[in-house]
Amino acid sequence: METKPEIAREIVLSLQDRFRPEKLEEGFETIFHFDIEGKNGGQFTAVIEKGSCRVSQGLEGEAKCTIKTSDVVYEEIELGKRSAEMAFMMGKIKVSDLNEMLKFTKLFKRLF
Repeated sequence: METKPEIAREIVLSLQDRFRPEKLEEGFETIFHFDIEGKNGGQFTAVIEKGSCRVSQGLEGEAKCTIKTSDVVYEEIELGKRSAEMAFMMGKIKVSDLNEMLKFTKLFKRLF
């Protein structure tokens, strides 16, 4: 049985395993930076190019979208314990390009 990642760092790194290339729009490529505060967070880069997804620690390249939040908020959103929309409206998560974020989130299997 596959275990679900539980802390922010593991959840971000699991994006490449949850990637659904069949959902890609033709020619869609992007770079996302995750800046997650807290002991279970860190800085990460997710790159989608040539039909695949790669996630690494640290910030690489020029991001089309940057996500800033705390480890607790990110974990709660990914695990279905908090509404991403409410967190965004309340300023608990900051997204530099909402349109790019909406395209990005459709490309991954949910954890819940």
